[in-house]
This record gives sequence, C-alpha cells and structure tokens, in this order.
Amino acid sequence: MPPRRRRPPAPQLNDAAQLADQLQAAGYTKRDIARIINRDPSLVSQFYTKNKGAAFVPALTQVLAAIQSAGITDTTELAAIAAGHITRRTTAAGTKARVRTKALLITPTGTGTGRAGAQAIASGSARLRPLIAEAARQGLRLAFTVRLARSGYVHASGSRTDSPGIRRDVIQRTDHTEERSYGSAATGGFDAADFARRVDQSAGDVTAAIHQWLVDTGRIHPGAHITHLEIRTWRPR
Repeated sequence: MPPRRRRPPAPQLNDAAQLADQLQAAGYTKRDIARIINRDPSLVSQFYTKNKGAAFVPALTQVLAAIQSAGITDTTELAAIAAGHITRRTTAAGTKARVRTKALLITPTGTGTGRAGAQAIASGSARLRPLIAEAARQGLRLAFTVRLARSGYVHASGSRTDSPGIRRDVIQRTDHTEERSYGSAATGGFDAADFARRVDQSAGDVTAAIHQWLVDTGRIHPGAHITHLEIRTWRPR
C-alpha cells in the first residue's frame, strides 16, 4: 500500500492578515476594515492572497488596541485613529507611491450619478455609498432608478399609486425585468441625508437600504431582488 501523501502545511498568514482576522473575530467585515484604512475591500482580500498589507500593520494594530482597550467601536472613529498611522509605500525610485482614488462623483453644481450592476449589487453597491454620503454632506436631493423582475413590483406598470406614475419613466426589458425611477427634480426628489442615514443603519449596504425603503413604502414585494441600481443627485433651487 503506497504511503499517503501529506498535505502541505497551510501558508502562514502575514501580520496584516492576522490583524484582519482578529478584527473579523471582533465583528467587523472586510468591507469595514477597508473603510477603516480608507482603501478598497479588494486590498483586504489581498492580505491573504497576495501577502499585501505590511504598510497597514501599525494602523490595524492601533485600531485593534482602541477596540480592545478603549471600547471604541464606531468605524468613523476607528478610521480617524488609523489615518495617523498609515504611510504610503515608496517606489523603486524612492518617491511616495500614488494611492488610487475614485474620481469625484459630484460636480460643483451638485450633479452626480452612480450606477451599480449585478456584481456590485451582490456586494451591497458599496461604490454608491460615498456618493450618497457626499450628497448628504452638501444638502443635496437625490433620485434613483431600480431594475428588478416585473413580478417583484406591487403595482402595475404606470400606476399612479407608484412613483413616477407615468409610463415614460418605466423601461420594460426582454428578460422580464423592469426599470422604474423614483424621485426627480420636477417632484423635488428625496433628502440625501435621509437616505445616508438609512444606508448607515444598513451597515453601509446601499442595496439593502433602497430595498427596505421600497418594501416599507409598499412598492415592491419583500422577496424581490434588485439587479441594477442608479443614484442621481442635484442641488435644490
């Protein structure tokens, strides 16, 4: 009988991954950790897969200490603590490396647009959260368009009980989904600050916040699944 092959030992996690594990054990998600260090969630995953994160070890160490010793749990406060301990890596030429940041989504006039497709929806449309937060900070109004299966809506297409109540703002797709818009400059739209609070209450999940609003206002069935989402902002006159 041939000897059994021994499985290779699991790779040793680097310091950043070990700290991320401890933060997750404390109840924080990878998305929370990314928000605390002001980076994309994909970078946190790369602590495990690509051995990255050495530059964030001092920050994560301080954050973990703040949670365990001082009892600080708010991600905004933890992000402020982390910010003072994050230094950018240097390039081969000895200069500070550039940090990839997303373009400003809101123009000086208050106009902004953000979209989330199926893949982003699955992760809570995190890319839309900064847009809503900035709109709230500037006191803007917002509107949104959702796409889901026609059977997911409570009211028939074009119903005046539902917003917008006019057929030209309803787009029917060949895959049996339908797009409906809620809010507009003509109707005044919605207070961005209200939706920012809803997003915060949903742990940063924009999709869940919008879904809950649609359910609470009797527009969609609880089991309906949003497949696409668009947020638009403008400055009230």
